[in-house]
Amino acid sequence: MSRVLLIARLSAVAAVSAAAAVLIVNSRDSGKPALPEEQRAARENFFGSEKQLPPIKNGQEMRPRW
Repeated sequence: MSRVLLIARLSAVAAVSAAAAVLIVNSRDSGKPALPEEQRAARENFFGSEKQLPPIKNGQEMRPRW
């Protein structure tokens, strides 16, 4: 019977920790943006904007040079 109690306790601990993780993640204020405007501008300047890439013309995709 101790094995049954051990499994029950472990599953209860896992359920409580999962619920706590969900509550912590969901408790963040989702009303404010993830990045401030100046950080977003710096990211777009470094990585490029989020625009779609133009289509590849005439099959000129990257090919090995061998």
